[in-house]
Amino acid sequence: MFFRKSAPGRPFTQSSMSLHQPDILWTEYERKSSRLPDLAVFLTFGIFALCILLVLLGSSIQAVGVCNIHAYSFVTEGGTLGLELLLYRWTGLSPAISSIVLNGICYAIGWRMLGGTFLAYSGIAVGCYALCYALLEPFAPLWPALIASPLVCALLGAVFVGLGAGISMLGGGAPGGDDALAMSLNKRFGWNVEHVYLASDLSVLLLSLSYIPLEKILYSLLTVVLSGQIVGWVQRLKKEE
Repeated sequence: MFFRKSAPGRPFTQSSMSLHQPDILWTEYERKSSRLPDLAVFLTFGIFALCILLVLLGSSIQAVGVCNIHAYSFVTEGGTLGLELLLYRWTGLSPAISSIVLNGICYAIGWRMLGGTFLAYSGIAVGCYALCYALLEPFAPLWPALIASPLVCALLGAVFVGLGAGISMLGGGAPGGDDALAMSLNKRFGWNVEHVYLASDLSVLLLSLSYIPLEKILYSLLTVVLSGQIVGWVQRLKKEE
């Protein structure tokens, strides 16, 4: 019989194998653990890509709604979106440009509270919104038949704006400065996102009376309330998960 030697002059037995078993197990553990950094990098990249996708999707949805519904129906929004439409009516300045300026000011004011990661995602959201608006503007409105019904415009506009902002916020960013303001106050004081939206939006609606008849402002108030509620619903879905 031949024996495999585990030490000079001593045959290999079950007891000698048990002496080497911890080394074998440790080698196996090192081999498996060496894969963990690769897995961590993969998961980190996947989460980052998902966040970017949500931010781009949400800001694009919002741009479609503002460009094709709000800009032509005299049913406006509140916050920075309403200010963009206000400047468009007063000066003819495209929201594709004014959105970058207005939102940049808001983010510059609240950057300490919001954090670098949120600002980075929000910058991507604002850039995507401005780009989508500029691309859609020559072809707008895509649904001219809807413009004749203020109620339909108010409801659809709320869905586009609220869903777009909510999805972007799920990704960690916000396409509007008022979104950033709402998230900042929510983080600092625990205020409801819906209530912050409502307060800022009402201020913009009062200014919008300069070019919108009173009866259209009532439709605008409806879309403001609904869009704020939709954003709150989307945020609560994240918390429930």
